[in-house]
Amino acid sequence: METIRIPARDEIDAAYQWNVAKIYADEAAWQADLERLQQALPEAASYSGHLGDGVETMLACLHWQEEYGMLLERLYLYASLRHDEDQGDSRWQALYDRIEGLAAQFSQAVAYFSPEVLALPAQQLDDYLRQPQMQLYGRMFAEIRRQQPHTLSPAEEKLLAGSGEMAGAFANIYGMLTNADMEFPLLTNEQGQPEQLSAGNYIRFLQSRNRELRRLAFCAKHEVYARYGNTIATNLAASVKKDNFYAEAQRYASALDAALFSDNMPEQVYRGMIAAVRAHLGDLAQYLAQRRRILGLDELHMYDIYVPLFPELKQKFDWQQAKRIALDALQPLGSDYLSVLGNGLEQGWVDVYENRGKASGAYSSGVYGTDPYILLNFQNDLNGVFTLVHEAGHSMHSYYSRHSQPYVYADYRIFVAEVASTLNENLLIDYLLSRAESKDEMRYLTNHFLEEFRATVFRQTMFAEFELQMHEAAQAGRPLTADTLCEMYYQLNCDYFGSEVKVDEQIAWEWARIPHFYRPYYVYKYATGFCAASVLALGLLDPDPQAAAAARERYLHFLAAGCSKDPLDLLVDAGVDLRQPQAMDKAFALFASLAKTLS
Repeated sequence: METIRIPARDEIDAAYQWNVAKIYADEAAWQADLERLQQALPEAASYSGHLGDGVETMLACLHWQEEYGMLLERLYLYASLRHDEDQGDSRWQALYDRIEGLAAQFSQAVAYFSPEVLALPAQQLDDYLRQPQMQLYGRMFAEIRRQQPHTLSPAEEKLLAGSGEMAGAFANIYGMLTNADMEFPLLTNEQGQPEQLSAGNYIRFLQSRNRELRRLAFCAKHEVYARYGNTIATNLAASVKKDNFYAEAQRYASALDAALFSDNMPEQVYRGMIAAVRAHLGDLAQYLAQRRRILGLDELHMYDIYVPLFPELKQKFDWQQAKRIALDALQPLGSDYLSVLGNGLEQGWVDVYENRGKASGAYSSGVYGTDPYILLNFQNDLNGVFTLVHEAGHSMHSYYSRHSQPYVYADYRIFVAEVASTLNENLLIDYLLSRAESKDEMRYLTNHFLEEFRATVFRQTMFAEFELQMHEAAQAGRPLTADTLCEMYYQLNCDYFGSEVKVDEQIAWEWARIPHFYRPYYVYKYATGFCAASVLALGLLDPDPQAAAAARERYLHFLAAGCSKDPLDLLVDAGVDLRQPQAMDKAFALFASLAKTLS
């Protein structure tokens, strides 16, 4: 019997690969721009110590940083996309390492800018900003001034900037270990064929109707991570210490304070989200009890959480079908949105299928002046369709922002990014439910939405609480060993799931397979984004055409706004205020009401 193995990169049809030649035609063109940036880098120093010489010098410095900042981002994008195509390919590793090093040098070369701006007399800077040619930069300089308590001397800033490459090493080490070096065993799939377990197909195994296969995949996955547990724990602990070090060095109260500062986000939003989720764990318990009853199990295990409750309705979608469904579902966003996205899906935005060495998961990338790029590991199932519309939301957010804002304000904050992606998922589930042909199909689709809610709001909030516990433990001087991390993570699973689920001991190792923990305090934005997206989607789906059109206009303006305002203010303009607890309550009420329809 033929073994199903992950194909090599060169075995994937070019039609299903992203078109990185739009960024650089070949490696030689990339190399030429790399050399141009290297040669220009010493010019940055010519502005140091002279920003007070006059507005013309300040403008020249700003224009230099924009020109070569855009060039650096383009170089970085090409290298990172190539690297993620096959992380075991030494040629792309070399490109990625080179641009990582140059990026650290660039940060170091311009590190003087904010400290020197803050050293200028306030009246002089105000005079600069009154000049017509400087008015574009008003918000940027206001942000620099807000950062004054956390801005160090030029020499200290240069030192910290120079450590950037080392700071990124923990995530890189984790990626190389888990994507390129770790080997997962062969399992016998539902068709009776040997199939290698991978990051890309793990959830598919957990969705199997064969409970023993689910259990085997669950145990095998975590046993491999446990085998490398001490190494991963040491790496993660060092990453957490790095976060705390930078926070302390820049005079923040904590790593959480540092992470929230750039979004001007009150800490009570983060802690309030955890409190709100814990207050609604009863809703989760009721849904899990429904799941156990529908599956006909005496006891629900962690490997029973992902299996669809109505598998007889589970469908397969090829890539062409997935694209067609996505575009039909996103009709409420208007013709311009659909035209841009439709063209992008046909013109090299997406890297579709899994191959050996390819980065796991999915993401949207791109920089100012390039197309958005979407990495998928498409598995021809409904999850794949949802992942497509999710990442398309990110990409269209990027498209509108970069086509509407100047470079300085084009990069929206991560906090609002998850709104754009999750709103698309809300539109997709509404589209599918409206076309359901039976009660069973409606139940199946409803359960899919409930699973998205569980995974995005409840589970990501559990991750967020784990991050908080890790950083606070490290800040208090407590060691983060594999044992302590497992103990901490296992207890959280008991808190969140334990009333209705048998919390299997293997779940204690799940932290070791979550790459987001190397991006501190990121995952809470999934939960807040989901709640905001639910409210905004209701506006777009309003049965009153005028109300829906007004909601669409506000939402497209939000997509085009970049970082021209603080994230919470952008969301208020779009129609939802996350500072009000009612936003979260409405989302939990929706979850609870939909869960009742499964009975």
